[in-house]
Amino acid sequence: MKKQDWILIICVVVVLTPFFIPATGFFEWFKMATQSQPYVMAFFKFAILATLGEMLGLRIKKGVYNEPGFGIVPRMMVWGFLGMCIQMAMVIFKSGVPSFMEHVYNCFGEIEKGTLAAILSPAQGTPWEWSWARLGIAFCVSVLMNSIFAPVMMTFHKCTDIHILDNGGTVLGLLRPMKMREIMAKKINWDVQWNLVFKKTIPLFWFPAHTITFILPGDFQVLFAALLGVALGLILALAGGKKK
Repeated sequence: MKKQDWILIICVVVVLTPFFIPATGFFEWFKMATQSQPYVMAFFKFAILATLGEMLGLRIKKGVYNEPGFGIVPRMMVWGFLGMCIQMAMVIFKSGVPSFMEHVYNCFGEIEKGTLAAILSPAQGTPWEWSWARLGIAFCVSVLMNSIFAPVMMTFHKCTDIHILDNGGTVLGLLRPMKMREIMAKKINWDVQWNLVFKKTIPLFWFPAHTITFILPGDFQVLFAALLGVALGLILALAGGKKK
């Protein structure tokens, strides 16, 4: 490993260590902040972790964590915005999918409204318990969210990624109007986007990954989703480096 790798490892250890020391209170603060300001925390969580994933992808491809035109700050801004969108999507699908499942079930039988939502997300203070019902509901939420929301989000991210590179990786360049028609028609490698990002990573990685996210106790969902932000940035960065 090079000096830059050791610097990154030391920085990660320094940042994460307080969360594992109860006396610091960092973990409790993190939970309270996430509960009270979920969208603000989602912005910073994804801005830092997903951008780190892209930097790791660049390190694997080119041996460096940054290069001229890469645009770390613009990427953080984009990921922060996407993080808020992902937080919104999780709320929508986590409440909407159980409701939809109850609607379908009531076409054949009868189930009390809110039953499935309560199984997936018990009331505050209720002990977390494993069940096959919770696993099944979590899987359905994951499949629908990643089938409906994820392709749009990933394509938009790819467009912003190309836009940042085309404008030299500057914040001012990010604020310029995106040439969406040109990017969508000429600059996205749709063979990679469809055959790798959509057909493989979504069903093989994101379906099970978000199933785990939705089945975990609420406190662990926050930490697990944060770690998935690194994986998301890393996967999309590596996918962007595929040759036509």
